[in-house]
Amino acid sequence: MKRVDDHLADVLAEVGPLAPMNLQLLDAHGCMLVENVVATSDLPPFDNSAMDGYAVRLADVAGASKEFPAALPVVADIAAGSAEPQRITIGTCARIMTGAPLPAGAQAVIPQEWTDQGLATARIYREPQGSTFVRRRGDDVAAGDIVLHTGTWLNAPAIGLLGALGWDRVRVRPRPRVVVLSTGSELVEPGLPCSPGQIHDANSFTLTAAAREAGALAYRVGILPDDPGLVLSTLEDQLGRADLVVTSGGVSVGAHDVVKDVLSQLGTVGFDQIAMQPGMPQGFGAIGPNATPIFTLPGNPVSAYVSFEVFVRPVIRKMLGLESLHRPIMSARCARAFSSPQGKRQYARGRLEFRNGVYTVQPMSGAGSHLLADLARSDALIVVPEEVTQVRRGSTVEVMLLERPQL
Repeated sequence: MKRVDDHLADVLAEVGPLAPMNLQLLDAHGCMLVENVVATSDLPPFDNSAMDGYAVRLADVAGASKEFPAALPVVADIAAGSAEPQRITIGTCARIMTGAPLPAGAQAVIPQEWTDQGLATARIYREPQGSTFVRRRGDDVAAGDIVLHTGTWLNAPAIGLLGALGWDRVRVRPRPRVVVLSTGSELVEPGLPCSPGQIHDANSFTLTAAAREAGALAYRVGILPDDPGLVLSTLEDQLGRADLVVTSGGVSVGAHDVVKDVLSQLGTVGFDQIAMQPGMPQGFGAIGPNATPIFTLPGNPVSAYVSFEVFVRPVIRKMLGLESLHRPIMSARCARAFSSPQGKRQYARGRLEFRNGVYTVQPMSGAGSHLLADLARSDALIVVPEEVTQVRRGSTVEVMLLERPQL
């Protein structure tokens, strides 16, 4: 059998980062910048008000209080988006809305809560401490600043910053398009009834979701029966929108495992027995005119998911151009003893707990590759080396951290 590390090295050697593209802002969300973003203008682009209130000169409101308010004629009403230049002179003020340009001569904004909100004359009951509630031009970003560097992962705030600076497109490493298929005549779409001998498809949903969590644009094609002609035609149709194809099922030694036979007509795919549990049967290669990479994963749900985490996720992240390809690994104390097969690296499902300053991992009940409920309750995979056959209670083990939503 082939070692896990050797197979991982082989698949990573066959893929590289996707070529950069200029994408519109929302299409670039979740992508990595491949060039510095340099501001071509100041942000804010002009002095403006941070509050609804009154623009004033500091000298005109010095000492203002509830007992001795400053009464100032209102000489202008300035709304956000106003383009007409405005000015206040000694002893006057301007009513102003949040985001509106500050009139010439103004030094501070008095919030309307500090006033009687007058329209012709405003009575101001509180003295500001300096230039309050004014957003100065360039306070956030000055023209010429590098605001985002090459290698930045474009999250929602970064996309918002680009929009604020007037960028409608940006050069990024695009998200890989991953096409996911499940094979097997025994599979039925969720929502439809199963006949005797049939089961609902889980793999295509699991793998599509996992690919999206890894940063890809993933498309679930659905279920393909064990029909070589249909499998072949579907794969050929999907290659036009795929940077990577992931299938599950049809790669073992069964009489009806058709994926191996079909792929030989589309490209070069190698099939190996990997020294791991779960997920021993693995296939990887390239198919179609553009030599699109393809993973053929085992059909058991847990095997398919663990295979994805160990092999497919690092490939997706390499396509994205990221340096960090793998899940974080940490040490934890094992809460229960369990056995592991000789000569295979086991990825056992587990749940982490933090008690009294120590991380403890609780192995889930079974090792069967069909036990999907245990996987859904897990937030880690316990990684047991090939030479270890017994994990003792209280021993230190390595765990691969899986993402869980923070609610």
